[in-house]
Amino acid sequence: MDFEATFKEQLEALKAEGNYRIFANLERRTGSFPKAKNRHDGGERDVTIWCSNDYLGMGQHPDVVAAMKDAVDACGAGAGGTRNISGTNHYHLLLEQELADLHGKEDALLFTSGYVSNWASLSTLGARLPNAVILSDSLNHASMIEGIRHSKAAKKIWKHNDPEDLNRALSECGPDQAKIVAFESVYSMDGDIAPIKEICDVADKHGAMTYLDEVHAVGMYGPRGGGVAEREGLMERVTLIEGTLGKAFGVVGGYVTGSAAMCDFLRSFSSGFIFTTALPPAVAAAATTSIKHLKQSAVERAAQDRQVAKLRAALDREGIPHLPNPSHIIPVMINDPVKCRMIADILMDEHGIYVQPINYPTVPKGTERLRFTPGPVHTDADIEHLVGALSALWSQCALARVAA
Repeated sequence: MDFEATFKEQLEALKAEGNYRIFANLERRTGSFPKAKNRHDGGERDVTIWCSNDYLGMGQHPDVVAAMKDAVDACGAGAGGTRNISGTNHYHLLLEQELADLHGKEDALLFTSGYVSNWASLSTLGARLPNAVILSDSLNHASMIEGIRHSKAAKKIWKHNDPEDLNRALSECGPDQAKIVAFESVYSMDGDIAPIKEICDVADKHGAMTYLDEVHAVGMYGPRGGGVAEREGLMERVTLIEGTLGKAFGVVGGYVTGSAAMCDFLRSFSSGFIFTTALPPAVAAAATTSIKHLKQSAVERAAQDRQVAKLRAALDREGIPHLPNPSHIIPVMINDPVKCRMIADILMDEHGIYVQPINYPTVPKGTERLRFTPGPVHTDADIEHLVGALSALWSQCALARVAA
């Protein structure tokens, strides 16, 4: 086989479909985010980032940055190995205690990313619980899907955010099966939120454990940033809450929280934990500081709520179509991969606005979109500049507007 020719052929097909991804060369600047430096065609330009998952700007918070620097000075750059051999650091243990407290659970377990925490935990639970069946929401993240697939457990897909269909699927399971209901709180592409109480009611009726991915909600919702389950007073009803340190907390890493026995079970049997080098202690120290801050401060969440509402209102004023949802995620629908890429390029090149087009396989073909995540660090002027640019492009590209 001519491997190089095969690689190039498939890449060219991806480009022809409009689904080839181009990564901007960005340099975030501490203290000035969402502004960033973009190196392009041998030059530099200033841009405003509109699609970051650092939702609250905590990646540049002075206390978080200082904590990371102090831990590097104290411990060095790396962890020294896997947690099982030489890599468990005091900062890891402090962070796990902080996470367990955040979600009202007995214990927590760190992973190197949110993707890994989902993949490793679901694959271990599905593989090691006797006669397991995993019931997965139809719009679950790829990391959850991969974990379920790797577990080789039986699986059932239920309609998105539909407790009645979940009840139907659970009714088909045998009484001897270990049933795991896997779902998310905030779905990152449409921005909708799961009916957690109703899902837990159905799961409890059938004796199923609940596995809730809160990666787009931790830090963002609830009086202490514990997520949607905290906001709705439901954390104690969820068996396992999974989250990330790489979005609202502004750092990197993933975790699960739950009972001490369950966390120890995953620590002892999960290959995704056992054979992976631990997070650098400096990352753990920064994450702990970020979590502590957001437990006590609602300022960032309130400011973000205001900017989200302002952007939605401005889009409505100009007739720019966006999906209505109760979250902080604003998907502006293009529904064409080529136009989506083109509009993103024009926004960057002519207006200094960076937003990455979202296309297949992240979303189904024909539902391509620009996903905006306004935060407390976006100014009113930033919003007006963005909406003015979008409105001009809507006219230039003859895209349909919606009635205000």
